[in-house]
Amino acid sequence: MTKDEMRDAILDAKKAKGTTWEALGAAAGLAPEFTCSACLGMNSLKVEPAEAVAQALGLGPDVAAALQEFPHKSWDKLVPTDPVIYRLYEIVGVYGETIKEIIHEKFGDGIMSAIDYSMDIQKEENPAGDRVVLTLNGKFLPYKSW
Repeated sequence: MTKDEMRDAILDAKKAKGTTWEALGAAAGLAPEFTCSACLGMNSLKVEPAEAVAQALGLGPDVAAALQEFPHKSWDKLVPTDPVIYRLYEIVGVYGETIKEIIHEKFGDGIMSAIDYSMDIQKEENPAGDRVVLTLNGKFLPYKSW
């Protein structure tokens, strides 16, 4: 089973069962954001969480095995048109250099890891309109001289 086939099977089963990423993350013993990323094919799971996700969705060992496969991380190089994803591109386009400047000022010359990394997505209720709270938490990796 390919990662694309796995993704389709998981999304179909998730919809049919009416379950959530929160519930699947709980079944896997992992954050819902990481579990979602693995189910979409961008990360891999260890044996136990992979089997737990497949079981929670009523899917077979082929899905559990595909969840354990290391991904080939690639994406379309064009700016996406989906409004949610596009807004993240817009944020980086408008604030990317600001983020870079402030990271360098506070930490020095380096980058934020996307490997030693976690993410949290929360809903903040607000009378003026609910807010999305997106926390990106990555280890600082300084550039080395040699």
